[in-house]
Amino acid sequence: MRDVLTFPFNSEETIVAACDNSGAIGEKEPDAVHVPYETVSYYSFRVAVMECMSAGANPFAASLQNFCGNDAWDQLLRGIKKGADELGMAELQITGSTESNFNLLQSAVGLTVLGKRKGELPADTLIYTEDTKIAVIGTPLVGLELIEREEEAAPLKLFKAINSIDEVVTLPIGSKGILKELNCLFSNKEFKEYDFESHLDLKKSAGPATCFIAVFPEEKSEEISKVAGGYLHMLESRT
Repeated sequence: MRDVLTFPFNSEETIVAACDNSGAIGEKEPDAVHVPYETVSYYSFRVAVMECMSAGANPFAASLQNFCGNDAWDQLLRGIKKGADELGMAELQITGSTESNFNLLQSAVGLTVLGKRKGELPADTLIYTEDTKIAVIGTPLVGLELIEREEEAAPLKLFKAINSIDEVVTLPIGSKGILKELNCLFSNKEFKEYDFESHLDLKKSAGPATCFIAVFPEEKSEEISKVAGGYLHMLESRT
């Protein structure tokens, strides 16, 4: 099950809406994680845009909800534009609003990405077969861990490249962890942590989608390996 909202736009297109939020991450003294606001919005945009693209949509707009104060707006905007530039989305439209009547003690941001998809939407769930291959691209990281090991997070350009390969289904991983998302993705299979040989913690939060699942048939394995490089972590079945 994907974390997106879909509704018909016209006879050929569907609107796909995806969102993300963050709290207690930013530049205020009581925040749990201290990072520039540009970083906050970049990673919130990353989650929402990956969800949108994973559902087969082409993002065209982003809406920012800023609860960090007026002074944070320009930085937050730069973070969104940074992500859009990495994806080659120069035409992305950005709007939003700032809570300026009252000051919150901690930082808070919400972000929604809208995209258009032509044709039928992908199925909510997949059927697992003997030919099904599953990989995790990137490493699950959260909080300060991401700041210290940012090079292990899957780049947006890499996500776009793999998401564009025919017969490949992608799904960003967030706070629920890899195993939880896998069990929402397949309708005929319930995985346990011991079903796979992997050095990754399959139950750990991946924070702002620092990794994503790629599901593909055997014949796509070589192409996926070549594109993903060192970010690739195959989930090999023990059975």
